[in-house]
Amino acid sequence: MRRTLAIMSLLMLSGCTAFVVSGAAAGGSQYGKDERQPGVVASDSSITSEIKAKYVADSVVSAFNIRVRTYEGKVTLSGTVSHFVARDQAMDLAKSTSGVKTVTNQIVVED
Repeated sequence: MRRTLAIMSLLMLSGCTAFVVSGAAAGGSQYGKDERQPGVVASDSSITSEIKAKYVADSVVSAFNIRVRTYEGKVTLSGTVSHFVARDQAMDLAKSTSGVKTVTNQIVVED
């Protein structure tokens, strides 16, 4: 039940981000202007949400603060973890996500 709630929350929050960005662009402001087609933005948002859901469900990665950014199917991971196992697991989970073209792992391992 807890995992389902966490996944649902992530999916709902990712939808809000696209709405806010679209709203800013529609208002004539350059903030939030995105060169991607709407279908690509939706796909990237879906990829990010799916990766985050995998992290929440994973016993190794869930305890760490890892940022996921997706642009045209290219995923960038950043943040810090305390061991290489978590860093590698985060990379593997992202790579195994449908629609991901490449993954750049900028996660830092700190003591």
